Amino acid sequence: MSKIKNYSSKERKIYLFFVVSLWVKGIFTVFEIISGIATFFITKQVLINTATRITQREIAEDPYDIVANFFLHSVQSISAGTQEFVAIYLLVHGLIKLWLIVGLLRRKLWYYPVAMAVFGIFIIYQIYWYVHAYSVWLLFITVIDIIVISLTWHEYRYLKNTRNN
Repeated sequence: MSKIKNYSSKERKIYLFFVVSLWVKGIFTVFEIISGIATFFITKQVLINTATRITQREIAEDPYDIVANFFLHSVQSISAGTQEFVAIYLLVHGLIKLWLIVGLLRRKLWYYPVAMAVFGIFIIYQIYWYVHAYSVWLLFITVIDIIVISLTWHEYRYLKNTRNN
């Protein structure tokens, strides 16, 4: 809190929102890393069994349920190569984001432009995948990334101005 004692009331609120958004992103990132590690070790059969348990009630009620059938079919058609790609992607993506988030929380000025560029690249990649997968989760993550980039840009400009004065 001593870092922001000289902030105006408005800047203090924006900074706190920035920190909270980083912590939320960080929590998702930790789950992403854990999921990446777990994906290396979970067999396809475990994935199919889990998907079957998750969709069983929906399919029993409506055998033509689009979402449940799509999810179950998607899991059943995962290849070993796809599973390995997803594991590596989640792990690398998560580790990079975690490194950037820690740097931003430490308020190291050079992290800000790097984080904005990397998060921007992730947004482009997520939009590319959204066009193919139409995942609501990708849209949700993209919106959070856009908010974080906006707050990062604001905080970067503010820090840069206060350090130059």
